[in-house]
Amino acid sequence: MALRCLQVLRPLHPSLHRNYAPISSPIVSISDAAWRRLNGSSPSFRLLCSTSDQPQSTQVTHEGVKQCSQKSIVGDLLDYLNESWTQFHATAEAKRQLLAAGFELLNENDDWDLQPGGRYFFTRNMSCLIAFSIGQKYKVGNGFHIIAAHTDSPCLKLKPRSASSKSGYLTVNVQTYGGGLWHTWFDRDLSLAGRVILRDGNGSFLHRLVRVKRPLLRVPTLAIHLDRTVNSDGFKPNLETHLVPLLATKNEESQTKSQEKTNSNKSPQHHSLLLNALSEEIGCKCEEIMEMELNVCDTQPSCLGGVKNEFIFSGRLDNLASCYCALRSLIDSSDGLSDETAVRMVALFDNEEVGSNSMQGAGAPTMFQAMRRIVDNLVHQSMGEAAFERAIRSSFLVSADMAHGVHPNFSDKHEEHHRPGLQKGLVIKHNANQRYATSAVTAFLFKQVAQIHDLPVQEFVVRNDMGCGSTIGPILASGVGIRTVDCGIPQLSMHSVREICGKEDIDNAYRIFSSFFDNFSEIDKKLSVDF
Repeated sequence: MALRCLQVLRPLHPSLHRNYAPISSPIVSISDAAWRRLNGSSPSFRLLCSTSDQPQSTQVTHEGVKQCSQKSIVGDLLDYLNESWTQFHATAEAKRQLLAAGFELLNENDDWDLQPGGRYFFTRNMSCLIAFSIGQKYKVGNGFHIIAAHTDSPCLKLKPRSASSKSGYLTVNVQTYGGGLWHTWFDRDLSLAGRVILRDGNGSFLHRLVRVKRPLLRVPTLAIHLDRTVNSDGFKPNLETHLVPLLATKNEESQTKSQEKTNSNKSPQHHSLLLNALSEEIGCKCEEIMEMELNVCDTQPSCLGGVKNEFIFSGRLDNLASCYCALRSLIDSSDGLSDETAVRMVALFDNEEVGSNSMQGAGAPTMFQAMRRIVDNLVHQSMGEAAFERAIRSSFLVSADMAHGVHPNFSDKHEEHHRPGLQKGLVIKHNANQRYATSAVTAFLFKQVAQIHDLPVQEFVVRNDMGCGSTIGPILASGVGIRTVDCGIPQLSMHSVREICGKEDIDNAYRIFSSFFDNFSEIDKKLSVDF
């Protein structure tokens, strides 16, 4: 009898606590028949391969320093990853959790009425999100304490005209997004997720998210019998002609319809079989789908792995792991605003993997416009000269993006004295050429945030004979001159369809981010640089 992983109902907001299976037995076995019954049921089921401890309340020491919670968010992160197949779904899930936590949804097109102690957020393009909570003791000119991350990951995206066929197969034309390890997308069970524009019955249009959970697509590799030198010469696929997913075999009926379309000089944009699958998932008619923006996604759920269940195996860890740690730290710290003098903020941007130059990317002034509106909205309480500029000078940004953990089989790719390991703490990133925005001052202050609770941190510098990647840190730091530190959770297999990070590093990042929100106002007072 084959065995499967049991799935559990979608949880409510994290503040409504739930228990997970013990770490020693994270997987419950059921029969094939039971699995099939569950697989065919409501889409509100999700895989249980995780544990989550009961939350412990934040306490204050006799010194007035707030202690970060010792609860684990690993189980909740797995749930978030399994919901967030695309940047749109990641933003929608973050929106759901913020609303459940009592945050008020704002609209960028409306007037805002903000108050000290209030908690607010807005989305842009449903792929970018700004959330913030205002300290009860906030005064205009005080700073913003921000954690920024990005919602997008390297993937394949459908082309505007995806329908194609060759050698008796219906195939789907895709384009590569970002710098993915594209060979890892071969021989995977793939599907589609993203957003569609629907025509409504009353003549208006609707924006809807869609996610087809069952495998629809596959990019098969060529058998070694037909490519004898692949192991010696390397696998070097042509991304235009070889990285083309199969959808179905081409039957006679589809051939006839295709010929009719050709004769009428009107070829279909997308295969009817694909549109049928989407319409069934959405609950609409095929002709009501007016436009779509879909990612090709791996269907394998995120889960714990390793003999000690110490690893997280998942797609999109870069950078949804950072997004979720930032989001949860803001939500869970928002009950402690009574003594806060600053504004706590999380900014989640799209399109980092392709340069951030978009309306919803970090290159747009979204975050800075929100900061100015917050200051302008509260300025009536305390008039002052150059309030926004003074607030920027007092602000601090944590740019959170995944870091390169040392690979045991390729350790020489790391600089000898800067080799971050998994399960050893958050990584502070340095680069003398400003590929990262970290300075000695910002690194020191961020270390103080961690040190106050004895939380481990590591440091990373790229080798001089290798190029260095970058993050949204330098983009945001140079935008208005805000103090910035670049940091990240160490991982392996970055930009693969399936990545790896350490379970303890997730909780460590969450606790450091929580400590940042809870304690940075006091820490920042202890160091003056330009005075």
